[in-house]
Order: sequence, then C-alpha cells, then structure tokens
Amino acid sequence: MEAQARGLLETEPLQGRDEDAVASADFSNMLSEEEKEELKTELVQLEDEITTLRQVLSAKERHLVEIKQKLGMNLMNELKQNFSKSWHDMQTTTAYKKTQETLSHAGQKATAAFSNVGTAISKKFGDMRNSPTFKSFEERVETTVTSLKTKVGGTNHSGGSFEEVLSSTAHASAQSSAGGPRRAEGAPELQC
Repeated sequence: MEAQARGLLETEPLQGRDEDAVASADFSNMLSEEEKEELKTELVQLEDEITTLRQVLSAKERHLVEIKQKLGMNLMNELKQNFSKSWHDMQTTTAYKKTQETLSHAGQKATAAFSNVGTAISKKFGDMRNSPTFKSFEERVETTVTSLKTKVGGTNHSGGSFEEVLSSTAHASAQSSAGGPRRAEGAPELQC
C-alpha cells in the first residue's frame, strides 16, 4: 500500500481541468468496503504524519533560530550574506560579463569621441584666430586701446580734468569716423 502512495506522490501534479474532474468524480461507488477502510486508515496515518512533520519542522526552525542567535547572526547579517552571494553569482554569469565588456568598450569609445571633439574645437579656434578677419579685428582693438591710453594717460601734463579727456576722445573719434580731421570754424584746436 505504501508503494501505491509513493507512486501517487511521484506522479505529475494535476492541472486545473484535471483537478476539477477529480473533485467532481465520485469514486466511492467503484471501491469495495475493504478498500474504503484501507483508504480511511491511510488517510488518518497521512494526516498524523503531516502533523508530526509540521511539529518536527517547527522544532527544527526554533533550534535554527537559537543557533543563529548564539552565533550572533541576525536577520540583517543574513540578508547581507544573501545579497553578497547573489551579487557574486550574478557577476559570474556570462550575460553580466558580456554586458560589462560591452559597456566598458562603449565608455572607451565615448571618451575617445569626446577627446576628438575637444581637439577639433581647439583646432577651429586656432584656425579662426589665425584668419585675416580676426587679425584685422585684433589690430583695430589694439589701435583703439593704444589711442585711448594715450588720450587718457597721455603726454599732456597740463592737468586736464577727466571730463576734458573724455570730450577730446569723443571729438577725436568723431573726426576719425567722419573721414579725417575737420575743424569747425572758430573752434579751438585741442591738443593731447
């Protein structure tokens, strides 16, 4: 009889439709009285074994907790150990290794690309600075700065006020933008 029970336990689990068919089937008419008594006895024995196994399992779980407490293992340490083990297991998988290699390769390519972009931008700025347009602009700025320095700090030691220097600079700018020096009639010539 025990061999039959083991054979029943080793069979594949029932699927949803099969469970419904077994639940709705009435096997009591197909069994003899002797077989029914044997099955009832076996049912009581299985229920007793399950109860005993649950009690044994519960006792073993309590004993396990006591041992862990004595060793100083708590839930947090256990979770850390499980996480570390899982992380290590994941890192050893081929998928993780391939992903890591791919990301590393992509990072190297991105770094090289950014480096190339920086070099290209630097070269463009260098080319722009050497261009005739930029040189012309640079010379004009230098001429204007030199002119202003001369007029503001100038060689004129007559002790003119700041307003006089500004007005003379404005006057000089107006003359240079008009195409040459022009003097209004009757206006005194300013010297710097």
